[in-house]
Amino acid sequence: MEPVRANPFEAFHPVVPVVYLSAVIVFSMAAVHPVYVALSLLGAAEAACLVRGPARAFGTLGWALVFAAVVAAGNLLFVAQGSTELFRIGERVFYAEALGYGAVAGGMFAAMLMWFSVWSGCLDGEALLAVFGRRAPTVALIVTQVMRLTRQFVRRGRSVRAVQDAAFPPASQSKRDRLRLNVRIASVLMGWGMEDGIVRSDAMRARGYECGLPRTLYRRVRFRLRDGAALVLVGALVTASGLLAAVACSQYSFYPTASRLVVWWGYAPYVLLMAVPVILSAKESAQWRLSK
Repeated sequence: MEPVRANPFEAFHPVVPVVYLSAVIVFSMAAVHPVYVALSLLGAAEAACLVRGPARAFGTLGWALVFAAVVAAGNLLFVAQGSTELFRIGERVFYAEALGYGAVAGGMFAAMLMWFSVWSGCLDGEALLAVFGRRAPTVALIVTQVMRLTRQFVRRGRSVRAVQDAAFPPASQSKRDRLRLNVRIASVLMGWGMEDGIVRSDAMRARGYECGLPRTLYRRVRFRLRDGAALVLVGALVTASGLLAAVACSQYSFYPTASRLVVWWGYAPYVLLMAVPVILSAKESAQWRLSK
């Protein structure tokens, strides 16, 4: 049975999730600190479970953590900095600080991927058009088309591969045959995509794209008082988290010796910022139960 999924920002104007998710993605890339990276990864995993379902969320988290482990191992192997020796191979010394920095860098990448998966679950093409369609129509068009065509190409690639496997069983293929079939699949997808591009551009021109008139939307969205309140709350949490994160990151260093982590009240605004989707979902569930 497919798990129940929920968009915690469904009741708000699309500008609210755009501002929130943009802020947390920037934090995921900018805050090079073990505590902030761990909190960002935990918040992204919780939000992904709400939006995409636990199975898909943990699937994405699994391969993201594998990539993070590869980044950590690579930093350990290629960066000879630190003061705490883990082991040595010949004259080459491997340090705990290099491993720690690689783990934090890999965790940042994993958190960023998870937040982007939440973005794709919370914001569809129509929501992005509602935010950017009239102010930056070209940017909105590019983003929505990339979001649509990426999934479409993956789905079509699976269909073409299924047909190829039915016609030419994989068990009887040599490496050269498999390479030739992969090239054929890529060629089919490129031709299919270019043909679709021509059809799509003709359809857009027929529907009056770039005719000079303001673009209309399928969904009518209005910016209400609670949307403004949500933006003020998110802005306050982002500002407080940004200032406190700058202090924490300036006082923490990985080399030559990793600084000691301490319990600090300054992490509280960032915890609240990461918990916004969970809080909104819990609030919606409580209102639903009370209305029954």
